[in-house]
Amino acid sequence: MKRLAKILGILAAVIAVVAVINIAANSQWWAQQESIAAPETEYDVVIHRDSWGVPHILGETDADASFGLAYAHAEDDFATIQELIATARGRAGELTGAPGAGQDYVWHLFDVSADVEARYETDISPEARAVIEAYADGLNLYASEHPEELRLRGLFPVSGQDIATGFAFTSPFFFGIDRTLGALVASEDPPRAGERANERGSNAFAVAPSRNPDGATMLVVNSHQPWTGPVAWYEAHMTSNEGLDVMGGLFPGAPVPLIGHNRTIGWANTVNRPDLIDVYELTLNEDGDAYRFDGEWLPLESRRIWLHVRMGPLVLPVPETVYRSVHGPVIVNDNGAFAIRYGGIGEIRQVEQYYRLTRATNFEEWQEVMRMQAIPATNFIYADAEGHIARFYNARFPNRAEGYDWRGVLPGDTSDTLWTENAPFEQIPFLIDPEAGYIFDANSTPWIATAAEDNLDPADYSALLGIETNETNRMMRIVELMTDIGPIDWPALREIKYDMGYSQQSAAGSYLRQIAGLNFEPGEMSDAQQLLAEWDWNLDGEGRADALAAAILRSVMMAAYRGDPLPDPQLTFAGAVHFLRDNHGRIDPPLSEVLRLRRGDTDVAITGGPDALRAVYWGEPQDGVFVGNAGDSYIMEITWNSEGAVSARSVHQFGAATTRPDSRHYADQVPMFAAMEMKPTWFDADDLEANIVCTYRPGETAETADGTPCPR
Repeated sequence: MKRLAKILGILAAVIAVVAVINIAANSQWWAQQESIAAPETEYDVVIHRDSWGVPHILGETDADASFGLAYAHAEDDFATIQELIATARGRAGELTGAPGAGQDYVWHLFDVSADVEARYETDISPEARAVIEAYADGLNLYASEHPEELRLRGLFPVSGQDIATGFAFTSPFFFGIDRTLGALVASEDPPRAGERANERGSNAFAVAPSRNPDGATMLVVNSHQPWTGPVAWYEAHMTSNEGLDVMGGLFPGAPVPLIGHNRTIGWANTVNRPDLIDVYELTLNEDGDAYRFDGEWLPLESRRIWLHVRMGPLVLPVPETVYRSVHGPVIVNDNGAFAIRYGGIGEIRQVEQYYRLTRATNFEEWQEVMRMQAIPATNFIYADAEGHIARFYNARFPNRAEGYDWRGVLPGDTSDTLWTENAPFEQIPFLIDPEAGYIFDANSTPWIATAAEDNLDPADYSALLGIETNETNRMMRIVELMTDIGPIDWPALREIKYDMGYSQQSAAGSYLRQIAGLNFEPGEMSDAQQLLAEWDWNLDGEGRADALAAAILRSVMMAAYRGDPLPDPQLTFAGAVHFLRDNHGRIDPPLSEVLRLRRGDTDVAITGGPDALRAVYWGEPQDGVFVGNAGDSYIMEITWNSEGAVSARSVHQFGAATTRPDSRHYADQVPMFAAMEMKPTWFDADDLEANIVCTYRPGETAETADGTPCPR
């Protein structure tokens, strides 16, 4: 027994030592001891910060400007950028635990890094590679100067291939592949459409000179995104002496703005959800290591991988196996083996297409860039200085064969279902310069995007494309508000964009009618039912029933948006009533007490709601109130006057220093955003000059005009 006790004691001591080493090696402290070399390449770039903290970056070349953008963004949000890099390396689990490990599993499953490694030098142009690699160098410089902010050892230096991999890996998530993967991993049937599982939505409007009383062209950029995290917007202005001059919004890890405008063209993005994902059921042999295809047995490729998962202070290795067939990634579950193929599979040029968009100068050049189709999904709403407006239902549609149910699970034993080419560009819905003079989009079917007589005819497009037919409340409200509208100036367009109403033809209408039909005994529930019957169908904060309606619609509108079954009306209604009574002592508190926007010490009321044009979403209540966390975020109004000169206004839901609580720009735009007001962007150098607060080069001390340290 003494010998056994001694052995167990030694074993416990060894385990303890290993645990201590593991904790130390994976601690942030250890990461901060790492010495990161500054990049050897020299870049010629200056960063101007305006009075709102927005960076205006001037480089000698486009690559210089990208270097400066990376450095400026790292100053404002280095923590999130590091998460993006970890995701692009398949190391997210080391930072965020189980959720990140799930991403790492998909990273290995898709094997995007192998595609990038194989084709980075051949598929991406030298000009785009220079921009991508300069961006990586900007991050490396910041990391070398700020080791105290490093979160994970071995993450730097970053390469251009890491940036390209990050874009290629995340692209299919924008058209719903996470829902397909989630269902298959859980041994459930995959969804029958490209449905997304989150609140990413968007609005966009374009108005031609023919509808504006001053002959101006107008464009509203209004993407709906989470307010924090890897797909939260950041505003920047990039210029170079090579001709780059673009301002707009971008995500962490992006070397150029993804939405916005240059001198002569502008574009907005809205998420679309065409059916770009096909699932194939494989027929396996008895050993499970081969599948039948065209009468032959082909080996089922398999690779052993290790997921490194943070569990408290420890990071533990977890073994998994990933599979692949000729179709693409394969998931083996309780029901069999299922292969996945999706639009844009193997594509790595997403960053290049965005970069080329920033350099396009007219409609013809913009269309030529769009022909790349490297961005596999996402609508583009376009406007330009010449007065052109357009809505392009951008998607990398598979060229599918007739005779199969492409929204269901396909037979994986025949090459007849294995598409290898894309549908021709000309088959994609493209609405150009409608006679009505306006275009809109609200994550809805492309068949409703302007006046009824100018809409595209769905009969002209193949059903094999899998084009969505859904109609959001936002789309319905636009149609209701723009029917019979006269001249469209900015006040008229803003009234539509910031509308907080709900169409009675939407999911909200049918759902509330079900609640109205419920039978209650006299009392609190019947009183609440009567209150709801008086609601004016608008979450503008002016009605007694607004808080009750908001509490009901939160889960209802998101379920409708995703295509999920709606929750039980009686349970939802009762939950809303009890929530208001328990937390506010009444069923009719002002919406201003219930719906809030909080950032740091700033806490203000906000109006709007889920799937309203003034979109606001929230999660579980905090301290008895709903705290917005997504929806309207970075908003931009762009105008080309009758002479073709461009100007713009914008607002961010928080401010430029998105994750820097000590900065004065951490929440300085919150009151303006809540009040639905905007600031000038100072796109022209002459306008910017008087509003520059500080100027510096990356790596140098930021100073004001009189040489004092820059207030950040």
